[in-house]
Amino acid sequence: MVSEPSDTTGDTTAALALKILVAGGFGVGKTTLVGAVSEIRPLRTEELLSQAGQLVDDTDGVDQKVTTTVAMDFGRITIRSGLSLYLFGTPGQDRFWFLWDELAQGALGAVVLADTRRLEDCFPAVDYFEHRHIPFVVAVNCFAGSRTHAADDVLNALDLDRGTPVVLCDARDRDSGKEVLIRLVEYAGRMHTARLLDSVS
Repeated sequence: MVSEPSDTTGDTTAALALKILVAGGFGVGKTTLVGAVSEIRPLRTEELLSQAGQLVDDTDGVDQKVTTTVAMDFGRITIRSGLSLYLFGTPGQDRFWFLWDELAQGALGAVVLADTRRLEDCFPAVDYFEHRHIPFVVAVNCFAGSRTHAADDVLNALDLDRGTPVVLCDARDRDSGKEVLIRLVEYAGRMHTARLLDSVS
C-alpha cells in the first residue's frame, strides 16, 4: 500500500493506492481484465508465441492464442475518490513463476482468474496465495460457449475455504471487472482487520 501525494485543490488527505495482483493459468484472460478496467493505457509485455515455446506452453483449449505475457501487465483504476488500485497481471506459464515473489511484495490481495474448461490451471495460483496468506478471490471468466457453473460448485471443486469469494465475470467488460476488484478490496479489508485484531488480543 502506498500513499499518493494530495492534489492541488487544497485537499490535504493523502490518496491511498493499493497493489492488486491478477493471476491464473495460461490464456485465462489476465491481460484482458487489466486492459478492460484500466483508466490509463495498460503496460503490456506480450510476445508472440514461438515454435520453441510449443514444447513448454500448453495451448490446449486456447488454440487461438497467439501472444503471451512474459513479465507482467500493469494498469490503474480509481475505485472512488482517494482510492486507486494498481493492477499487476502475472505471467501464467510455469517458467515465469520466479517473477511472482517480486510482484507479490506489498500486495493487498489477488484476483485468481479461472476458466472452468481448464479449472486445474488455477490450482498453482490458489496454492501460492493460500501458502503466503494473501487474501484472494476466484473470478470465473465466463467464456462464450463454455458450460456455466455455480459459484458454489467452483468453490467445492477448488476445495477453497468457505469464506473465499467466488464470482462470475466477463474479463472483457469493465463494469464486470470492476465488481470483481471491489469484492476483493472488501474481502481483503475484512481479512486484514481480523488479523490485526487477532494480533492485539
